Amino acid sequence: MDWLEALLLGLVQGLTEYLPVSSSGHLTIGQELLGVSGEDNLAFDVTVHVATVLSTLVVLWSEIVWLVKGLFKFKMNDEMKYIINILVSMIPVGIVGVFFKEQVEEIFGSGLLVVGIMLLVTATLLIFTYFAKPRQKEKISVKDAFIIGVAQACAVMPGLSRSGSTIATGLLLGNKKEKLAQFSFLMVIPPILGEALLDVVKTVKGEDVFGEIGTLPLAVGFVAAFLSGCFACKWMIGIVKKGKLVYFGIYCAVVGAIAIAYSLFT
Repeated sequence: MDWLEALLLGLVQGLTEYLPVSSSGHLTIGQELLGVSGEDNLAFDVTVHVATVLSTLVVLWSEIVWLVKGLFKFKMNDEMKYIINILVSMIPVGIVGVFFKEQVEEIFGSGLLVVGIMLLVTATLLIFTYFAKPRQKEKISVKDAFIIGVAQACAVMPGLSRSGSTIATGLLLGNKKEKLAQFSFLMVIPPILGEALLDVVKTVKGEDVFGEIGTLPLAVGFVAAFLSGCFACKWMIGIVKKGKLVYFGIYCAVVGAIAIAYSLFT
């Protein structure tokens, strides 16, 4: 992978991480089209995902400061309840990461057919959400946080949008759309940073985590994903508030069908 390919893929990651169209699916499609394949892809994927997490920290900085201040009040308040919800939402993806990491890595190398199928699943979920009108709740409950976390764990499949799955699941549970985008973006921070920390530990121990991809492509991809992620995060929060997810469902259906056709007939 050279720096230009890393730039393009970094932009794809940053823009699609927050939009409900699956960043992992689009990265796989981009890597296939650019002819960039191999074991180095996972290291690049982790790097650009960390970049988008940092863009979340920048865009939602005021909310993060609010949570941290509430945490140090050492009492059960709204901030502490929110943090508990985030911790509960991490349980399913933590189980997948601990017990099914190797299987997930194998799926990421399975090509466009799986990506296409999962994009169609994403499309179905988003379109169904558009027509469902559940009763609105004031706050996200612990139970709902866990169910949203299950949706996040399922979204480790390439092509199944994490933000689309978590936001759509929250909407189907009756949670207000104004709250869901923020919660969806904050709940992904600990798992991705944890994955990055594990890679750093492996590197310190001498394991070849980053392969031969090179420092320059990783740096270019990181910066591109961070800057485009800042833009996409702000944009997506506005989109969710306006309830425009159905258009992304149609987009995912079209791209998914093309990906399936490409994998079967080329």
